[in-house]
Amino acid sequence: MPALIRVPEIGERLVIGVVIVEEMGLLRSALSAVLSSESDVEVLAEVDSVERITGRPDVIVVDLDLTAVNEHANDALTAVARVRRRLPGAAVLAMSARWSADLLLRAIEAEVLGFVSKDLSPDRFVRLVRLIARGERVIDPRVAAAAFNPPTNPLTERERDVLNAAAEGLPPKEIATRLHLAHGTVRNRLSDIMRKTGARNRLEAIRVAREKGWL
Repeated sequence: MPALIRVPEIGERLVIGVVIVEEMGLLRSALSAVLSSESDVEVLAEVDSVERITGRPDVIVVDLDLTAVNEHANDALTAVARVRRRLPGAAVLAMSARWSADLLLRAIEAEVLGFVSKDLSPDRFVRLVRLIARGERVIDPRVAAAAFNPPTNPLTERERDVLNAAAEGLPPKEIATRLHLAHGTVRNRLSDIMRKTGARNRLEAIRVAREKGWL
């Protein structure tokens, strides 16, 4: 668990130093503006990658959905764990739009202290930053709900077979041969998969299905 931030002397106002890690410029600026409006919070830096964190912040706010590290949040957590080893006194508040039980457990293993969804209100966001700066663990109820009450898998067993084969890089014709299906059937299954996952292509369908634990 991260070390608690220094207790202020009598009459001294404690200022929480924060680094924001978010690759989307608009969201990064919005988070910074929310925190900068608070008299007891100072945004020390805004970066687009965990590896670019500098200084000795009290709190690191990091978006686990970073694609600059990789398309998978678990890889972002690997980077977070490295930063935690380098900055043991920094508390990490992790945000994600796709929490799962596996991601939550991996975040805990990476010594993340706060777990929030991206649709958090500004007031709640600031409050949680203050709480983890004091060494308190916080879990947004929506994160817990998403992690432990995942949506039902909409993919049939055959659709999962097709998508797993696609994840190996096989083209539709080879998928059809492996699964003993007609080429047209595979194309129809892939179309159904993309509709159910809300994906625009096979690669995105694979990513969505893996993130949601459907594969």
